[in-house]
Amino acid sequence: MPAGNDPAIRSASTWYRQPVLWLGVAVFLASLAGCVWMIVLGARHADTPLDTSHTVFGVPVAPHSAATPHDPTSGPPR
Repeated sequence: MPAGNDPAIRSASTWYRQPVLWLGVAVFLASLAGCVWMIVLGARHADTPLDTSHTVFGVPVAPHSAATPHDPTSGPPR
């Protein structure tokens, strides 16, 4: 059994020689860059505001006349 203090074995098992670690770092950095890119895109292409006077928690709500409720006397939809 080789000794744990052998420099050849120690250098082969150092953290920066592990390919799985580098793959994990690359995937993490790519996902972080993707999140930043999506935030930048969202800031550049903001939604146009709607012409409504009523908001709920800052979200514009359509007027009640625009909604067409289902008439219960006409029976179930087919």
